[in-house]
Amino acid sequence: MSATNRQIRLAARPVGEVKADDWEHRSEPVEEPGPGCFVGRTRVISLDPAMRGWLDDRPSYLPPVGIGEVMRAGSVIEVTASQHPGYRPGDHVVGTFGVQEYVVSDGKGAVKIDTSLAPPSTYLGALGMPGMTAYFGLLDVGALKDGETVVVSGAAGAVGTMVGQIAKAKGCRVVGIAGGPDKCALLTDELGFDAAIDYRAEDVRKALRREAPDGIDVYFDNVGGGILDAALTRLAMHARVVVCGAISQYNNETPVKGPSNYLTLLVRRARMEGFVVFDYAKQYARATQEIAAWIGDGRIKVKEHVVRGTVDDFPETLQMLFRGENVGKLVLELA
Repeated sequence: MSATNRQIRLAARPVGEVKADDWEHRSEPVEEPGPGCFVGRTRVISLDPAMRGWLDDRPSYLPPVGIGEVMRAGSVIEVTASQHPGYRPGDHVVGTFGVQEYVVSDGKGAVKIDTSLAPPSTYLGALGMPGMTAYFGLLDVGALKDGETVVVSGAAGAVGTMVGQIAKAKGCRVVGIAGGPDKCALLTDELGFDAAIDYRAEDVRKALRREAPDGIDVYFDNVGGGILDAALTRLAMHARVVVCGAISQYNNETPVKGPSNYLTLLVRRARMEGFVVFDYAKQYARATQEIAAWIGDGRIKVKEHVVRGTVDDFPETLQMLFRGENVGKLVLELA
């Protein structure tokens, strides 16, 4: 093939905020597919807060991205050439293919998708990792029961918007914590949250007393830091705290700040549990079916923030997550 494959590779381990010179922009010839393989052109790339953790050389649920390696990312590709019996040109496939314009794959970890049922970006969001994270984190780890009070931080993000809407579909009261009046209005006016707290404009602890007067049954934490501490003070008896992420801590140059109010777990006989969505991979089909049904009947509205550009726009687009600029699932759609 005569096409050129633009790639983003990790050039250096970032310290604090990821900088432009932490990345290498590289061009390589696109390979021909060998027997049992196919080539695809990337259409949409997923951007997720977890990416920041993948850049650090420390023990985690996945090995770190290696220096010189193509940046890890979920993406949707369109098959352009194939010597694989299961794939043919025109097929759309979702997988962890990395930040690059073209992909050569043997099909391992790849899943064909039907873009007539949903746009490619939705398979990276509501029907992808964020949707699965919200579903299993809330229903399995959080052990949600009908009528409970759910509070979710990072509520206007890819996972948070799904957590709140799934909780509403299950008959719960939902309070979202987000930054800015526009995001808070989105939660209540469009997505059906019962209340929203603007952490930039009000005291979160006082606001939680107002919006969850009987306590929080499930707190779904996406941000960590001071907001987690505030939520711990409002736990109901036998509450569950779901540790999904801590975006407020990811760019720290100092040690991560842990919760100072953790003894509330003892007093309220509550539990705090972390999880990794990949542990539920064998159950994704069940979750996808139920989420798709909720989307179909209007109980879940898909929120996506689509940036249109090239592979070279990935580093700057990633920073939008940490500046709080995205609403819903952030993706880079390649021109």
